[in-house]
Amino acid sequence: MSIRAKHLLAGLIVLLWAAALLAAFWWFEARYLRPFDERSALFSGDALALPAQLAGPGPVRMVHFWDPACPCNTGNQQHLAELMQRYGRSVSFYVLQAPGTQGQLPEQLAGLQPLATLPGAEQLPASPAAAIWDASGRLAYVGPYSEGAVCNSGNSFIEPILEALLAGRRVEATHSLAVGCFCDWGRHPPGDARQTPAPG
Repeated sequence: MSIRAKHLLAGLIVLLWAAALLAAFWWFEARYLRPFDERSALFSGDALALPAQLAGPGPVRMVHFWDPACPCNTGNQQHLAELMQRYGRSVSFYVLQAPGTQGQLPEQLAGLQPLATLPGAEQLPASPAAAIWDASGRLAYVGPYSEGAVCNSGNSFIEPILEALLAGRRVEATHSLAVGCFCDWGRHPPGDARQTPAPG
């Protein structure tokens, strides 16, 4: 085999190796990329109520609406954990899982108290979402955590509401139209137990 043929073969092997590495990198990265569908949702709290055992005067109460199979949860789970850490002494945090779904919350959200039902929750249009009741037991807010693809304390609707309620101010934000990353709530047929493992 001539030297030129050896160089050509070595160059071809290097080129194939680089192409294989590039393809593997693109495949690996694409597994974690999801398209963001700017979807609007109209939230209304007209029918939403606390269960009898939680109704009435008490601490400020926040319910997290969670669908384990919704990829949009990824954007708000860290933010929710930060909310629990910051307001955990003065706010009671609960979670309502979408009907017909199975899954386990990440360990960082293990402090959320599960609710079996929440009257009026079947009318919620989308998740992830939150509902907040003031210390008198009156619904103060229902809607998304924020607008857009990601949620953090910089663009959140939740912190200003909690701060106002904890300062004794009245908040009435039970109807909202938002654009963000949402999944349909409560629209799973019976027996459609969608399951997603908790992120490790």
